[in-house]
Amino acid sequence: MNHTLPAAASQRPTAGIEGHTPRFSKGSALAVLVCWLLVVFDGYDLIVYGTVQSSLISDTGWGLTKATAGTIGSMAFLGMMIGAIFAGRMADSWGRRKTILGCAVLFSVFTVLCAFAPNAAIFGALRLLAGIGLGGLVPSANALVAELVPAKWRSTIATLMMSGVPIGGSIAALVGIPMIPAFGWQAMFLVAVLALVIVVPLGMKYIPETLPPGKASGTPQFQGPKPGFGSLLRAPYLGVSVLFALATIATLFAWYGLGIWLPNLMQLAGYNLGSALTFALALNLGAVAGSVITAWAGTRFGPIPTAIAAAAVAAVGLLVLLTGPSVAVVYLALVLAGVGTHGTQCLIIAAVASHYPDHLRGTALGWALGTGRIGAVIAPQVGGLLLAAGLGVNSNFLAFAGAAALAAVLLAAVGLNIKSKISQGANNV
Repeated sequence: MNHTLPAAASQRPTAGIEGHTPRFSKGSALAVLVCWLLVVFDGYDLIVYGTVQSSLISDTGWGLTKATAGTIGSMAFLGMMIGAIFAGRMADSWGRRKTILGCAVLFSVFTVLCAFAPNAAIFGALRLLAGIGLGGLVPSANALVAELVPAKWRSTIATLMMSGVPIGGSIAALVGIPMIPAFGWQAMFLVAVLALVIVVPLGMKYIPETLPPGKASGTPQFQGPKPGFGSLLRAPYLGVSVLFALATIATLFAWYGLGIWLPNLMQLAGYNLGSALTFALALNLGAVAGSVITAWAGTRFGPIPTAIAAAAVAAVGLLVLLTGPSVAVVYLALVLAGVGTHGTQCLIIAAVASHYPDHLRGTALGWALGTGRIGAVIAPQVGGLLLAAGLGVNSNFLAFAGAAALAAVLLAAVGLNIKSKISQGANNV
């Protein structure tokens, strides 16, 4: 089978061969940049629902309640769970480029179509379909980037790549402040067309087609387990794979629960829409800062110890909100929550990308992020049900803080599991 690389990447040694250490060339840098831009749109298209949720409840005439709005919010995350699980597997089998571009087209098209939804049922179905692309992009892009950069930079680049999600969320909040009052909620979804007309063509030009492991012309088949979820759920990966999945469930419950419900929660707390969106902006800017801070700290101290600390910071920040603090402290607490929740997720991705061999990396990322979407699926519903039950705004913050604390505990267990394997390996030498 003949495979070709785009011109921008042709100077780079072929990626995707286990044991190969790539040289970070100009072509590789352009590919990483385009993948990051796609992750920005991934973040925008995902978080945009939180910015329009109150408008959907009050302005559409669809008869939405807080509980049903939470259910619709969960549809994209359900799609993301499907997309993350299967796209990671497809990226390992078919190549990263096809999977990345296919996912980008999928989530952009169905996000644009959300602007024309005539009722809640069709809107929810479109969010589900968009979610498949949203969920599939991140593990596929991270698997590709891990192959394009030297091993010593994988943790840093993987963490910085994920800064695109909160940057996209920040753009959604910033755009929503003037756009929703002026043009209505539908305009927020039309922004997704920019990914189709600008970034996807750049991806077609600059993203290389890495080869399925062991299928490169003239290279031997890899030895050991073939790509597949069965390989992750048997020795020596079973324990750590389960722990990574559980930690991701808890982290995404906290991060996406906040992302979906925060503007509405702040409105319920007495703030107007503009102020509520600035609180969402604080959360997302904190997440951007968290991407940078944890990229440095993860390289300096290791992704797992740093992730434990980040999850603890998120839990503390959210617990502070329960005390009824001043507005300045609310902003600070939300920044810390953004730093901690998104930073934890970035570090989990970095740890997974570094822990598994090349031929299982995409599958492992898809497994962690796909099963982790269970937390993202149930978070909007839990938030809505807590409010519908009359438990108030603080019940949401308490639930999200508890999830962040649980993530810290689970990541500590991951660290112990890995340390135990290292000790056993040393004793067997």
